[in-house]
Amino acid sequence: MIEKKDLVKINDWLWEIPKSHRADMRVPARLYASENMLDDICGDRSLEQLINVTTLPGIEKYAVLMPDAHEGYGFPIGGVAAFSINTGVISPGGIGYDINCGVRLLLSDMSLKEIRSYLEQLSRAIYQEVPSGVGRGGRLHLKGAEFDAVLENGARRLLEMGYGEKEDLDNIESSGKLTEADAKAVSEKAKARGHDQLGTMGAGNHFVEIEAVENIFDEETAKKFGLFAGQAAVLIHTGSRGLGHQIATDYIRLMVQSLSKHNINLPDRELACALFNSSEGQSYFKAMSSGANFAWANRQLITWEVRRAWDKILGETGGKLKILYDVAHNIAKIENGLIVHRKGATRAFPNQPVLIPGSMGSGSYVLIGQEKSLTESFGSSCHGAGRLMSRAKAKKVFNGSELKKKMEQNGIIVNSGSLLGLAEEAPGAYKNVDQVVEVIHQSGIAKKVARLKPIAVIKG
Repeated sequence: MIEKKDLVKINDWLWEIPKSHRADMRVPARLYASENMLDDICGDRSLEQLINVTTLPGIEKYAVLMPDAHEGYGFPIGGVAAFSINTGVISPGGIGYDINCGVRLLLSDMSLKEIRSYLEQLSRAIYQEVPSGVGRGGRLHLKGAEFDAVLENGARRLLEMGYGEKEDLDNIESSGKLTEADAKAVSEKAKARGHDQLGTMGAGNHFVEIEAVENIFDEETAKKFGLFAGQAAVLIHTGSRGLGHQIATDYIRLMVQSLSKHNINLPDRELACALFNSSEGQSYFKAMSSGANFAWANRQLITWEVRRAWDKILGETGGKLKILYDVAHNIAKIENGLIVHRKGATRAFPNQPVLIPGSMGSGSYVLIGQEKSLTESFGSSCHGAGRLMSRAKAKKVFNGSELKKKMEQNGIIVNSGSLLGLAEEAPGAYKNVDQVVEVIHQSGIAKKVARLKPIAVIKG
C-alpha cells in the first residue's frame, strides 16, 4: 500500500511518485489532490494500480490520477495515461467495462420557479419515457445492418432516424461519432446484448436528473454557454450498457491470451493489453470505438425521450431543451499523436465545457477546460465525486427507504425502481464533489463556471 510519505509534493494540488519508487516504473505517477484527501486515496489500491500503469510499454511522460480516484479493474478509476501509437499499448482496463459512460447536459429556457408546479408530473413522465434497471430494453429493437449502422455512425445515425435535431451534433464530443469504429470487430454476443438497449438508462450510478443552476462563478463563460441563475436543466448519465461490457469482456480474454506473443510482462493481469498497432490492438480499438458510438446514440435517444416528456407536460411554454455538451469519461482516443486512455476522467480541452456530476442528490458542476490541461493532464480532468465505499458496503450502511425520505424532505423528488439501488448510490458512499472540483479549479486544468443542484432524480 502506498503511504503519504511516498508522495513528493509538486504544489498544493499535485503530487508525484517518482520513477525511482519501483524498478519497473517507466515514468512517474502523478496525483491531483488536496492534502486532506490523501488519507482516503492512500486507503485503497488506486495509487498502487497507477504505479502498475506506469510499467506499460510506450507510456508517455507520466500516469495521472484525478482527485475522485478509487480502485478499479486494472487501471484505477480517475486514471489517465497516454501511449505512443508506434510502441505503446491499448488496454481495455484503461477504458473500463462501460465504454463511453458519459454525461450530457440539456438546458431549458425556463427557470425552476416557472416549472416548480410541474415537477412531480415531469419527473414521473421522464421515468416512464426512459427505461431503467438491469437488462431493461428500450423502444428500438435493431439487428443486422440497422444495428451496425448505429455502431459505426453513433448519434448521427439516430438523427437520420428522426431522433434529434441537426444542431445536436455540434455540441457532442467528436460530434457523437468515432470514425475508427467497425461493427465487424464487435462480437455477435455483444450485439445481442445491445440490440434493444438504445434509449435506456441502466442501473448503478446512472441517472437522469432535473437540476437548477444554483451558483455562477464565471458570468462571461456562463453567458457564452447559455447558463443563467435559477435555470432548469436536465443531466443524463449513462453509457454503452451490456454491449460495452461484452466488448470489454471479449477483448480482455483475447489480450490475456496474446500477452506472451507480444512479450508483454504485466505486474497485474487485469492490465491485459496489446500493442496498439497489433491486430489485437486494432481490433479492440475498432470495437471500443463502436461501443463509444453506441453510447452516444444511447444518450441521443434518451435526449429525444426526455424532450418528449418535457413537451408532454409543459407544452409550447416549455420551449426547447438544447444540448450544452455531451462528454465521455470512459474512452481511448487518438489525440495529439498519442492514444489517450481516460477511465473515470473527462476530456477538458481548452474552452470546452466540462461536465462533472456529483453523487446522487448532491449537485453537479459545469467547468471550462484550460490550456494547462494539454500540458499537464493530457487534456483531462476529474469525472465526478468518486466512491468512498463499495456498493456492497453502501447497501449495508444505508437504507434506501430512509434515503428516499430524506431526499424528499430536502426538496428532491425521487423516482426509482429499486430502493437497494438508491442505497448503493447514497451521497455518503461518495467523496465531496465540491472538494474534488475545487482541486481541479485550483490546479488550473479546468475552471468552475456553474454549480447545479438536483431537484428530481430518476434512476433504475
